[in-house]
Amino acid sequence: MVMCPECDSEIDIEEEDMDEGDVLSCDECGASLTVLGKNPLELEAADDYEETTDEDEDEDEDDDEDFEEEAEKEEAEDDWH
Repeated sequence: MVMCPECDSEIDIEEEDMDEGDVLSCDECGASLTVLGKNPLELEAADDYEETTDEDEDEDEDDDEDFEEEAEKEEAEDDWH
């Protein structure tokens, strides 16, 4: 048994059948919830989970761009010498 983070009602699920990243819905409020962790079972509103994931992907893309810019600068310096 786990509590809905949106409405605090009990959600009756088989915890051992859930995996991290699984999505389920609350029978009481209809919220879409994502499993964040299994021990203990932790849920988060799916919208919040997607926003976090999107931000992480944006940061990864920025890191890749910074790396490419640095590599181009180093290559230009090597060509100059």
